[in-house]
Amino acid sequence: MTDNFDTESFFAALNAARLSQQMTWKDVAAATGVAASTLSRIGQGAKPDVNGLAALLKWSKLKAESFIPGTTAGDAPPLAKITALLRADPNLTPTNAKLMEEIVLSTYNRLKES
Repeated sequence: MTDNFDTESFFAALNAARLSQQMTWKDVAAATGVAASTLSRIGQGAKPDVNGLAALLKWSKLKAESFIPGTTAGDAPPLAKITALLRADPNLTPTNAKLMEEIVLSTYNRLKES
């Protein structure tokens, strides 16, 4: 059976949404009602349960279909969209997608402070 939900890309997009709001993971846990330990497990590749997924999607304004092959992205914060798109790009290896994400996040944060 194929993997129908890209947990790694979902977590990376959540992280981008978190960083764009200058929040800690503890802040995200408080804002969403999702336990910090659950967020940590998702970061390690565990699939979120349906209630946790719903809460995180609502908070981040990400769309679940962005992390399911064959669907399109929604109206998430720009950095979250960019992260999701980079992770979904078939022309980039996962390592190169992560490198691009780090470059974009670093550049964005540097320029928005100017």
